[in-house]
Amino acid sequence: MKTLAGKTAIVTGAGSGIGRSVALIYAQEGANVVVSDINENEGNETVQLITGKGGEAFFVKSDSSKAEENEKLVAATVEKYGALHIACNNAGIGGPSAPTGEYPVEGWDKVIAINLSGVFYGMRYQIPAMLKSGGGAIVNMASILGSVGFANSPAYVAAKHGVVGLTKNIALEYGSQNIRANAVGPAFIVTPLLKDFDEATMKFLESKHPIGRLGKPEEVAELVLFLSSEKASFITGSYYPVDGGYLAQ
Repeated sequence: MKTLAGKTAIVTGAGSGIGRSVALIYAQEGANVVVSDINENEGNETVQLITGKGGEAFFVKSDSSKAEENEKLVAATVEKYGALHIACNNAGIGGPSAPTGEYPVEGWDKVIAINLSGVFYGMRYQIPAMLKSGGGAIVNMASILGSVGFANSPAYVAAKHGVVGLTKNIALEYGSQNIRANAVGPAFIVTPLLKDFDEATMKFLESKHPIGRLGKPEEVAELVLFLSSEKASFITGSYYPVDGGYLAQ
């Protein structure tokens, strides 16, 4: 039997990269998948990839940095499938590169709004729906930079540290009500977030991973699937790197 049969899942930022891989593996394992992204074309492409293989999915355009759009996303999910059981809060951006004393304020505000507030807004409306469904599993996409620093990325580092802390709080507050929450910490993964990096930067990033390469979105999705399933029924409030050895150095 498929591990997510009969479950309904939301994936934010599911139009590309890790989010798309999570949506695909959720559907492969039998979930009804609500594909959410601000990019309508990419979101619909993900839906087509799922339905083309016989899976069940539909697209909801949503800006995760806005509380009201998260509320509408959950409402559309429940209206379509009757319940919510799983959420992967994955939407995120990299933001500008500059030292803290020179970091653009507007860049800080945007990164925090999407990468941290967006996760809170998502859970703010996902949790009540999950409680009505008898419980659920939440996986928040943090980063290796949720546990260490990275020069010239103060907003991203602060947001991802915040995601790890927020995830722990959810576990404490809702564990007795059958809601689990965990955070995943990818290292540098080959996704559109890296599209503007030059060859020298990519080589430098590869060198930071003892395994000798960057990660693949599918490798992150496998862990997300496990944490979303009943196989992880006693796991909550934890942070799991997927980092090719990055944090071992």
